[in-house]
Amino acid sequence: MSEAAAAAAPETADHRRDRDTGLDSLAVRYSRVRRTTESLAEPLAVEDYVVQSMPDVSPTKWHLAHVTWFFETFVLTPHRAGYEPVNPAYQYLFNSYYLGAGERHCRDQRGYISRPTVAEVYEYRRHVDREMAALLTEAAQDREEVARVVEIGLHHEQQHQELLLTDIKHVLSVNPLRPAYREDAEKDASGDGAADLRWLSFPEGLVEIGAGGGGFAFDNERPRHRHFVEAFELAHRPVTNGELMAFMADGGYERGELWLSEGWATRQERGWTEPFYWEQKDGEWWTYTLAGAAPVDPHETACHLTYFEADAYARWAGARLPTEQEWEVAAQGRPVEGNLAGRGRFHPEVAGSGPGVQQLFGDVWEWTRSQYSPYPGYQALPGTLGEYNGKFMSNQFVLRGGSCVTPGDHVRSTYRNFFPADAAWQFSGVRLARDPS
Repeated sequence: MSEAAAAAAPETADHRRDRDTGLDSLAVRYSRVRRTTESLAEPLAVEDYVVQSMPDVSPTKWHLAHVTWFFETFVLTPHRAGYEPVNPAYQYLFNSYYLGAGERHCRDQRGYISRPTVAEVYEYRRHVDREMAALLTEAAQDREEVARVVEIGLHHEQQHQELLLTDIKHVLSVNPLRPAYREDAEKDASGDGAADLRWLSFPEGLVEIGAGGGGFAFDNERPRHRHFVEAFELAHRPVTNGELMAFMADGGYERGELWLSEGWATRQERGWTEPFYWEQKDGEWWTYTLAGAAPVDPHETACHLTYFEADAYARWAGARLPTEQEWEVAAQGRPVEGNLAGRGRFHPEVAGSGPGVQQLFGDVWEWTRSQYSPYPGYQALPGTLGEYNGKFMSNQFVLRGGSCVTPGDHVRSTYRNFFPADAAWQFSGVRLARDPS
C-alpha cells in the first residue's frame, strides 16, 4: 500500500477474544514484527541506510524511524502516563507529512537527514520497544483501545517491511556496481517452464465485496457491500516475461494505439522501451534483482510493470485488466499461500501450473482497472488516525494479491493496495481478464 496507510476498522469482540487467548499475545506479536523489520535491514552496510535514489523511495533509516514514530505518537504518548518523546524534532522528521522550510512537502528530502545517525535510530527503536513492552504488560483501563491502535501499527510496520525491500532494491540498482542486497536468496526450485495460459470462467451474480466481521482489516477494505459482477473470464496465472518479450518484439512500446493517452505521453517523455530494471547486454535481456543482476527468465512472472504498461499489454493480447471486484471474487475462500516474503526469495517465480486459478497471492501485486476510491458507506476514523490515514487520491489504481516481498500474515483477499499509474519500482504485474465470447 502507498505510504499513507489506510486505518483499521474498530476491533470486534471475536477479534479481541482471539487476540487474548495467550497463544500469540499482542506483546509477542509486537516483538516478532519489530525483529523482522530489523532482520530485513541486517544485510545492509551503514552507507546503504541513508540513500534516497528517487522521490518515491525512502531511505532504510527513515523506514526504521518512521514506524517507531508511529508507536511513540499514537500509542505511548496518549496511553503511557508520563511518557515524553525521545526528541520533539522526531515528530517532524519522521512523520509521513513532514513539512520543512517554507512549508514545502519534504518527502523527496528524506535522504538529506544525516542526523540522527543510524545508531541513534536503533537506540530510538530500543527505547520505544522497552516502553511498549512495559505498556503491553500493564492492566490499563484503556487496554482495548491500546490493542486496537497497536494492531494498526503492526500492520503499518509490515507495510514498511515491504517498502524497505522495494526501496532498497531501487537504491542498489542505481549503483553501477549492481550490488546484491543478499546473494543467498532462495532460488525457484520448480524446474518447470511456465504453463500455457488457460482461461477460467466466472458467472454473473450479486456478490459481497470487502472485509466483514472478525479479524483485522484496514478501513479502505470496509464496509462490506453488495456488488453486481457480470460474467467474466480470468487468466489462471499472471503474465510471464516471455509473453512480455513477444509484446516488445511486436512493437508494443512503439504502438501508440495500444496505450492510454496519458500512458503514451508518459512513455514518450520517459523513453520507456522495456520493463523497469531490464537492460540489454550483448543482445540478451538482464534484470536487476535483490540477489544482483540476472538474465531474464522467460518463464518467470513479469514484474515491475506500470499500470500503463499492464493496460497496453492487455489490449495487445486482446484482453483487459480485471476489476478489483472480479479479482476478489476469484480469490474468495482461497488460502493465502504462495511466493510471499516468508519464502525468502524476494523475486517472482515461474508462472504457475496446476488446476484452477494460480498465484493469486504472492509473486507480484496485480494491477486492476479499478480507480482507488472509497467503498459505498465508507467513513474515516475520527481523530488523528483518520486525518493521517483516510485519504483517497486521484490517478491511483488498485492492486491485489501481495508480492514476493509482502508478509504472508499481512495480506488477504480483501486487501486493497494502490499506486499511481506510472509507478514501476513496486513489485507489480498483470493478470488478464476478458468478457465471455
